[in-house]
Amino acid sequence: MHIRRSVAAVVAASALGLTGCGLGGGGGEQTTPEATGAPEGEITGEITFSTLQLKPTFTEYIEGVIADFEAEYPGTTVNWIDVPFQGAQEKIIADAQAGTLPDVINLNPNFAQPLAVEGIFANLDEVAPGVGEQYVPGAYEAFTVPGQEGHFGFPWYLTSEVTMVNSDLMEQSGLDPEQPPATFDELTAAARTVAQAGDGKFYGMHPALENKVATDLVKLGVPLLNEEQTEWVFNTPEAVAYVQELVDLYDEGVFPPDSLTEDHSKEIEAYQAGRIALFPSGPNFLTIVRENAPQVADATVVAPQIAGEDGAANMAVMGLLVPQSSPNLPTALAFAEFMTNAENQLEFAKIVTILPSVTEALEDPYFTDTSDGTVDSLARKISAEQIATAKNMVPVQFDDRVKSAVIGQIQRAMNGQQSAEEAVQKAVDEANAISFR
Repeated sequence: MHIRRSVAAVVAASALGLTGCGLGGGGGEQTTPEATGAPEGEITGEITFSTLQLKPTFTEYIEGVIADFEAEYPGTTVNWIDVPFQGAQEKIIADAQAGTLPDVINLNPNFAQPLAVEGIFANLDEVAPGVGEQYVPGAYEAFTVPGQEGHFGFPWYLTSEVTMVNSDLMEQSGLDPEQPPATFDELTAAARTVAQAGDGKFYGMHPALENKVATDLVKLGVPLLNEEQTEWVFNTPEAVAYVQELVDLYDEGVFPPDSLTEDHSKEIEAYQAGRIALFPSGPNFLTIVRENAPQVADATVVAPQIAGEDGAANMAVMGLLVPQSSPNLPTALAFAEFMTNAENQLEFAKIVTILPSVTEALEDPYFTDTSDGTVDSLARKISAEQIATAKNMVPVQFDDRVKSAVIGQIQRAMNGQQSAEEAVQKAVDEANAISFR
């Protein structure tokens, strides 16, 4: 849910069946159906709904869902506000301190974590038992706090990256683009081959450390936290070997020389410019590549995400959260579930390349039919198939502060200021000082 500060970027990084996962309907003042077990009380009155940088691109869609909800539940009013992604976490924390939180808030698990640990959000297992059964398990589990009972968010839209491959650069390097890398070893081997062929004109990959370090370590079997979730413990030989590989790749010119401190937005630019051959990212970025670099888009083929040792892929999750202090909890919960039902999520997914978090919506032909032969439909199918067993691999404790500390130490190793072993140990020490001291 980052990058080019639009919804495609926010989705992390970075979602038509018939209604049936919603709270149901009819005329007049209504109460929450027993199926979801939400709090007793009339679904009526006014609530405030806050999103992350969806205006103006998705104004028509959001306003349409709000109108449908208000029609489904006469007597309700949803006031929609939209805040910039930059500074959103700080604003929400300030609102919580001031007692002015919106009734329904759009956040990812990591943004929400500082408030979730304080019990700010309604525990859906208590106020809406059974509601989580409609969602992809890994997405619903993303909204949990280690050591605390319950789930604190409705999963909304998801992304699960694929591996985009510039077939022109692969062929120029003597590689078969129809046989893209499927493992970490194959990925780095292909990247090295491309960089050697490019000889400074093009490169294998971009590091984009902000998006890859935590998930790569998890996929490689490195435990980030201890079993009690009370200490960072990724100072392992495997983690040191991973950082050393990054050091070697940078020294060998596999990454562009100016890329060490660059983020994912610069990785997109490098791929669009034909400077890198391998680009792991969400399928939503195919649209951006096509808009800005049609020739590169035409040369792009897609493959599954490099998965972990257990075969699981990573997903990025956005959700809707309801503060338990909401003065209109029944209506807030009803709206959050309505916004995230199968029908509304599928409609959203057809506007922007995201994935719905409701299992029913993922079964729609839109995510399974590749008969049009486009790279977009194939990427959509690959990504949707991954979601069934995917999980949010980044612990909620790996917030911006921890990420910045860890990435900073790895960057120092990559530019020769310290060894890989020193970088990993200092990263763990700093992360523990931030999270648990």
